[in-house]
Amino acid sequence: MFRHTTLIGAVVLALTLSVNAQDNPADKSESESGPTNMVEVDDVAADSDIAQRLRRIFESSGWYSSLDVGSDNGIVTLSGVADNNEHREWAAATASRTQDVIAVINKLEVDATVDLSSSKEVIALSLDSLWRDFLVRSPLLIAAIIVLAFTALLAKVVGWTLVKMLGNRGLRSSLKDLIYQLASIAVWILGLLTAVVVAFPGMTPSKALTVLGLGSVAIGFAFKDIFENFFAGILILWGYPFDRGDFIACDGITGKVEQISIRNTMIRRLDGELAVIPNATLFKNNVDVLTDQPQRRVRITCGVAYDVDVDEARDVIREAVQSCDSVQGVRTVEVFAKEFADSSVNFEVAWWTGSKPTEVRRSRDVVVAAIKRALDDANIEIPFPYRTLTFKDASVAEKLQL
Repeated sequence: MFRHTTLIGAVVLALTLSVNAQDNPADKSESESGPTNMVEVDDVAADSDIAQRLRRIFESSGWYSSLDVGSDNGIVTLSGVADNNEHREWAAATASRTQDVIAVINKLEVDATVDLSSSKEVIALSLDSLWRDFLVRSPLLIAAIIVLAFTALLAKVVGWTLVKMLGNRGLRSSLKDLIYQLASIAVWILGLLTAVVVAFPGMTPSKALTVLGLGSVAIGFAFKDIFENFFAGILILWGYPFDRGDFIACDGITGKVEQISIRNTMIRRLDGELAVIPNATLFKNNVDVLTDQPQRRVRITCGVAYDVDVDEARDVIREAVQSCDSVQGVRTVEVFAKEFADSSVNFEVAWWTGSKPTEVRRSRDVVVAAIKRALDDANIEIPFPYRTLTFKDASVAEKLQL
């Protein structure tokens, strides 16, 4: 019973307070808005005194020209030209803090002319501030440079140490290069973080990594091709079927692989020019590894006249090819009658030689010369194209014969 009486009393009290609040909205708004600034009536400074006082202050600064200060019932109006926007705002703030000023109408304009002297002064102050900051931080910057120099030395030592440790395990040279470059990158990352912490004491490795993580998205979009070549280089160094010293052909470029880095591959063309190919190009396009095997099959076409015995010509050609020193493996020489050409019976001649382009060209030269000598010694003609002209009008043919 007591609990019910207390609950009813609380409800009645709440309703009473709500009704009182609704009956006196003015009191509620006044209490929430707080006191307001009061406008004085007695002992008010004269408008002429206010205008004269402000005019003397502004003229003594020398920052204004064509200055006009007016005051009407405490409302100050400023007009004229200020030398910069900062001094324009300062004039309005000064007028608003003056005794018995109710409001300020700022009509001051900013001088549009360029003041070289003030600009030089601002530049001198800025350079002086930068120089002082540099002198204060110079010991930290020197320490950071020493850290970077030590990082460069440590990266080389760590990389070569790992390559030397893994060199006895028979790893490919490209895989050794990959280990060396990844180890160098890891050391450089640690060294850069250390240098940043040393140069900027407020920076911590966690903050630096956070900044690096936030900026990695923007960097990834801006340097998409670079990162693409980077990862393609890692995959090529890890397990691609060519290495330094191999001859490859890709995208119209044929040459010897001289160096494979994280970003690109150096290829020395057959004419001596150096081609720098992005790793992404090698990874996306078809690559012919010319020296994947120690030998390559070479083919040429040789024709003999129609009146020559085919079997005899085949034996002569085979013996000529087998007699060449550049031909590797006597049994691999193959000579097949290929086609009936316009003026000859063509043979396809195939043999094996070294896989390098220079070895292929040298062997082709030797084989062609040997076949020519052998056919000449056997009195077998290598015909050139014949052309027979037939005329319907016999008179024309007789004139040509004459």
